[in-house]
Amino acid sequence: MLPRAAASEKRRIRVSPVHGVTAIHVRNVEVGGSSPLTSTPLWKRQRSRWSERFANCPLSRFARIATLGFGTCLRQLLHETGTTVRLKGVSYDVGRELGGNWRPVFDMHVVHRELEIIGGDLHCNAVRICGRDIARLLAAGEDALKLGLEVWLSPELWNKNPKRTLAYVLEAATAAESLRSRWPGRVVFSVGSELTLFMRGIIPGRSLIGRVRKFRKRAIRGMNSDVLKSDVLNEFLREACREVREVFHGDVTYAALIWEAVDWSMFDVVGIDHYRDSRVKDRYVEMMRPIFEHRKPVVVTEFGMRSYVGAESSGTLGFGIVSIPSMVLHKLPIVGHFVRTRLKGHPVRDESLQAREIVETLEELDAAGVDGAFVCTFVDYLAPNDHQPKYDLDMSALSIVKIAENRHGSTYPEMEWEPKEAFKAIADLFSGRGTS
Repeated sequence: MLPRAAASEKRRIRVSPVHGVTAIHVRNVEVGGSSPLTSTPLWKRQRSRWSERFANCPLSRFARIATLGFGTCLRQLLHETGTTVRLKGVSYDVGRELGGNWRPVFDMHVVHRELEIIGGDLHCNAVRICGRDIARLLAAGEDALKLGLEVWLSPELWNKNPKRTLAYVLEAATAAESLRSRWPGRVVFSVGSELTLFMRGIIPGRSLIGRVRKFRKRAIRGMNSDVLKSDVLNEFLREACREVREVFHGDVTYAALIWEAVDWSMFDVVGIDHYRDSRVKDRYVEMMRPIFEHRKPVVVTEFGMRSYVGAESSGTLGFGIVSIPSMVLHKLPIVGHFVRTRLKGHPVRDESLQAREIVETLEELDAAGVDGAFVCTFVDYLAPNDHQPKYDLDMSALSIVKIAENRHGSTYPEMEWEPKEAFKAIADLFSGRGTS
């Protein structure tokens, strides 16, 4: 069933990829009815939160930025005083699987150290642990809980039918209860992520790419219930939620695409994967307005930015700029020894862009009143940094650390990666240091 606000809107559709899937950018043309949220200006709802934050801001900082314009001044003050969202999180991949395992080597010593860094140096208080292998999810989850982090378990079995997906989710939920019972109130379970595209049976097509292509073609012709298949999605989610609650007794959520019309009445927390690029920048928060009407905590379960010039404006944020033909050839026996995976075009590295966009997004979400946000993602072991730009796969990755292939980093000599500029920017914001 469509949320009331969504059902009453006349909408114009634009299609663009977001993190390997397709996002429908909905531009509101006309909205019927009203709600406490829409009738009260955003600035008024957030005034008490801002006043509280600014009360602790040294007068010298006000003096230093007093000559700035109002909008710039407000953004700077938000940045200077840190963030007040409850959940300050990052996504942590223990091995998602699509076209291969995204984390081929799983070493608990490395995982433990990375989780230590996430809590101690990145200043996160929560981690969203994603992957397919349930044993890996539980091992990383237990370690994170021992380190004092809140854990959002996101088991993901992609590209299977609803029956197999449901069986897998229930197995994972049963296992997750062992963690929740030892750490009550600190484990949240997700029944799925972006299932309209990542599970078979809602949009026709046996592969993710096939479903995305079919969905985009149909959506371009005009959005309707046949395109979104909201009833099919909600039928699966209702069954999954009901059965999960029989074995898992903590908070339950789902990581939805911005355009998935989820019946949130069955969940404890509203979860949304919501990326910001230049095409939605001016209405990024406005697109989230209907989900606030459910009067439940809203958490952005996934957002991020890549590290090359134009990542935020070229329409490539979703899929990145890795050359698919070169990647396929690289995986072939014999041929793969002679072909390296490369990037398209002539990209230019820009870590400052990634850092700036992530921090600005966090500030927007904070001002909008979300309960938390998870930056995607901490590390991508399949995207090493390289001195030759065309082979620098890290540029196309969403990770906030870069893999130093065949060597160790200098900041953390025991790790095979080095923090990017985004790492420090996020750490400063989450710790309340802001910028100087």
